[in-house]
Amino acid sequence: MQQEHVEEHNLYHWRTLFAFIVPSLIGIFLFMTPIPLGEVFTIPIAVLAKQVQLLVANHITAIVTGVICFTAISGLLVKIFKPVFITRIGFLNHLFAVSYVWVVTRLVGMVFVVMTFFKIGPAAVYSDSTGHLVLHDLMPVLFSVFILAGLLLPLLLNFGLLELVGTLLTKVMRPLFGVPGRSAVNCVASWLGDGSVGILMTAKQYEEKFFTAKEAAIIGTTFSAVSITFSLVVIGQVKLEHLFAPFYLTVCLAGIVAALIVPRLPPLSWKKHQYIDGTVPDGDNEALPEGKTLFKHGLHVALTKAYNAKGFKGTLDEGLKNAFDMVFAVLPVVMAVGTFALLVAEYTPVFQILGTPFIPFLELLQIPEAEKAAQTIVVGFADMFIPSILAANSIESDVTRFIIAAMSVTQLIYMSEVGALLLGSKIPVNILELFVIFLLRTLITLPVIALMAHWLV
Repeated sequence: MQQEHVEEHNLYHWRTLFAFIVPSLIGIFLFMTPIPLGEVFTIPIAVLAKQVQLLVANHITAIVTGVICFTAISGLLVKIFKPVFITRIGFLNHLFAVSYVWVVTRLVGMVFVVMTFFKIGPAAVYSDSTGHLVLHDLMPVLFSVFILAGLLLPLLLNFGLLELVGTLLTKVMRPLFGVPGRSAVNCVASWLGDGSVGILMTAKQYEEKFFTAKEAAIIGTTFSAVSITFSLVVIGQVKLEHLFAPFYLTVCLAGIVAALIVPRLPPLSWKKHQYIDGTVPDGDNEALPEGKTLFKHGLHVALTKAYNAKGFKGTLDEGLKNAFDMVFAVLPVVMAVGTFALLVAEYTPVFQILGTPFIPFLELLQIPEAEKAAQTIVVGFADMFIPSILAANSIESDVTRFIIAAMSVTQLIYMSEVGALLLGSKIPVNILELFVIFLLRTLITLPVIALMAHWLV
């Protein structure tokens, strides 16, 4: 009893309160606070990432190319020779001692990035709509976001904020979506900032046993929403900027409907409710202790986390490891998978053929120019922006362009970024499962979007 009293006393000491409040407020400001930038809103971490990008703008593609080549070659050499100085150091072993599947993926990424950087080999690989798009448009953004998000994510993750929010939102997130309350922070970070930030947060928490395999898969494929900023870019591409408010209302509504239904269907419903190490949750770890209010319990859990947090040096060390992990592990996968998906979309009829069965569905929903719209539906699996580009160039109807723009945002799984990030993480999903989830989200959100479009546009 005395020990409990001392512990409570320590938890409410000013040092513990400072350790909880200050880093958490800085994290909220950086990752979750909208600030005006010109005519749009963004978040500070995105502004800082843009500054990092501009700082190394002349060299960033060369840096990315070097990183991908180094990662691929190192992974191959470690796989063949198993050097002791790598395998004995946990972090280096984690970075370079990967399975043969990831070694091959990294080597494919290296081939694509070298061909694109030096413009050698088939032009199809490094054209503006394939390898060039990934290396010159996507990679600089991801590189700068990874560096800063990796360094600064501990502010959100390590000082009790997620514990407090998670406890307060458990009564909403668990019954509705089957995930812990703390996942709401991932969603908000994605919504205000970038979907990649939400996935990185989810992957990190899965590795630290805050989420089970099922929860991580649901959160990564359902709550890593497209940011408000990028939604503005998409609606601008189809020349309907004046409809942004009804457009984003539609996106949010369709996203909520998908979040309620998709996790209850295979493949997400088949995922195991166990942690990354195979252990299972011990009872209801979100249950409210007797005699405590929701807020008081949340604050207790948050302050316990802050009390046990690492100091500045430990937090910086973890941030650096996060940044290296993201850059070395994920960039090669995005280059390999993203370029391949765009090659398939650009130079084969695969996505047009896959889109054909959707024509009767679109006609049933009374969507104008259904045949042209059907060709854009499945191509969103390659890259979220491609449907809007196709719609802007080939479709006259405002209603149809509105639907395609909203659909491309709510489909969520696209291989040039989100899909590749999920595959590059430890979150237990494969490419076939991602495609099934993509199709399910399409089938579920399309009627909602079409209904809203007929009403609003």
